[in-house]
Amino acid sequence: MPGPLVAAIQMVSGPDVAQNCAEAGRLVGEAARRGAAMVVLPEYFPLMGMSERDKIAAREQDGAGPVQGFLAETAARHRVWLVGGSLPLAVQNPEKVSNTCLVFDPEGRRVARYDKMHLFDFTAGDECYRESETIEAGSRVVAFDTPLGRIGLSICYDLRFPELYRAMSVPDLLAVPAAFTYTTGQAHWELLLRARAVENQCYVVAAAQGGHHANGRVTYGNSMIVDPWGEVLDRLEAGPGVVLAPIDRERLGSVRKALPALSHRRL
Repeated sequence: MPGPLVAAIQMVSGPDVAQNCAEAGRLVGEAARRGAAMVVLPEYFPLMGMSERDKIAAREQDGAGPVQGFLAETAARHRVWLVGGSLPLAVQNPEKVSNTCLVFDPEGRRVARYDKMHLFDFTAGDECYRESETIEAGSRVVAFDTPLGRIGLSICYDLRFPELYRAMSVPDLLAVPAAFTYTTGQAHWELLLRARAVENQCYVVAAAQGGHHANGRVTYGNSMIVDPWGEVLDRLEAGPGVVLAPIDRERLGSVRKALPALSHRRL
């Protein structure tokens, strides 16, 4: 018997926070109407600014602000576990923010916070990204238990660091909000997602930005849900929408029983 449904939301966010939240709310509502018990939003869902410093101007204090209020209210209204992609929160350094994923339960209560640990600095041809100039890296691995199973949190570039997931004490599902560039996404996105699913024998729910943004950036999209055997259960190549698939506890158990690789680890 298939288990509860989970959803990944794909967006093409722009520089207007209110418009982005309205679009996120619409898509979460669609996912909930289709039966999703948990919904994952993409990285930077409330803001893909015209410059990297726009996120500093839009930062919120931890525990208060319109985006945090939107997430809590949306989770409660639709009665879903809501993994809130990422938003900028204030840190002590006034020139930086944390890139933070907040999780809310179906009552609208905040249950987890994860600050992105690995910062994307990349240069190739005309493309140049320097997250380290405006973002303060997190330092804490975050996984938590829910009725859906143990959920591990990561954001985008974290996907390239398998040791992060090994530190989560055997998660059943990995949430990966992201905004992969088209260049790196085309080369590595699906490969990395399926590898993380296979090596951790768990589900991966990857919610991406996917399209041409007002600031000129092009993100890869291809939001997907991957099962513990590395099979892609659903995918959306580009544009806004919902990716949906069941989390099958029997499937999870059978993969781990047939190939008990997690108990075979030597390091």
